[in-house]
Amino acid sequence: MSRDRIKKATLPPAQENIEKLEKIVQGGNYYGAQQMYKSISARYLSAERYSEALDILQAGACIQLEHGQVICAAELAVLLVETLVKGKFSYNEETLDRVSRIYSKFPRISAPQHLDLAADDAMQQFSEAIGAAKTRVEGCSSFLKASIKWSIEFGAHRRGSPELHDMLAEYIYSESPEVDMSKISFHFVRGKSPKKFASILVNFMGKCYRGEDELAIARATLMYLAMGNLRDANYLMDELKKQLQTGELKFPQSDLIQFINYILLTLERDALPLFNMLRQNYKSSIEQEPIFNELLDEIAEKFYGVQRKNPLQGMLGDFFKMMADDGK
Repeated sequence: MSRDRIKKATLPPAQENIEKLEKIVQGGNYYGAQQMYKSISARYLSAERYSEALDILQAGACIQLEHGQVICAAELAVLLVETLVKGKFSYNEETLDRVSRIYSKFPRISAPQHLDLAADDAMQQFSEAIGAAKTRVEGCSSFLKASIKWSIEFGAHRRGSPELHDMLAEYIYSESPEVDMSKISFHFVRGKSPKKFASILVNFMGKCYRGEDELAIARATLMYLAMGNLRDANYLMDELKKQLQTGELKFPQSDLIQFINYILLTLERDALPLFNMLRQNYKSSIEQEPIFNELLDEIAEKFYGVQRKNPLQGMLGDFFKMMADDGK
């Protein structure tokens, strides 16, 4: 019998180790359990029993999250993704379900409300809550970004799994102490839930500073268009208007929003001269945010074949930068 076969034969079924390790976690020895999850799963990995290694890591990440151990859980979750890569697991419903189950365990905790920040204990409580929120977002982001990279390599859409992009966008929005709508939009436009995206934008518009609402709408719409997705860009605008009307809120009216409406109509036909004229006429509105001109360059390329001076700049470059920017 070969050495590899001996190694495979001497390892017990993964469930035996899962049950033992679960008791250690329940006993409160989170760090000890963490080291054992890593070392035991590595043995199954070395024996090329990849599915069982995945079972151990998934169980470990989930139970650590159930006990509030986000850092430990995130480490195990990233190891699970590394195992998907090493085992060359295809992106499919079964493997997506593994990622989804771990994601669903990441805590959702509202920020403390009605605190008297003049009191020392309240300020400390608030500071601790902010720190915990950052830890949650960093842990979940590192896990889901690794998962998106795996999904690109092993069979999902070339931009990564839409489901995973939606998960990441929703978690960043709900848990980040400081909301970055650029990052959230980046992932939502690569997802498959423009209706959910519209709901997030409506929620944001209800609490943002004046002027941020129109920038968020324009950014989201242009990001869809920069990927050639006129359908979802139109759907997003229609859904925003519908949801705002239902909530008896007003849709922003400004030159920038007027420009976005005109661009959506222009892209329905072969009208490059009109597209360029709109860019010139609304130049001051477009220049409110540097990325808008870059997105419009990409839109011109996608819809009218206008070549960019440096195609490596722009959304593609931003994509790799964003994916590499784990946990920030």
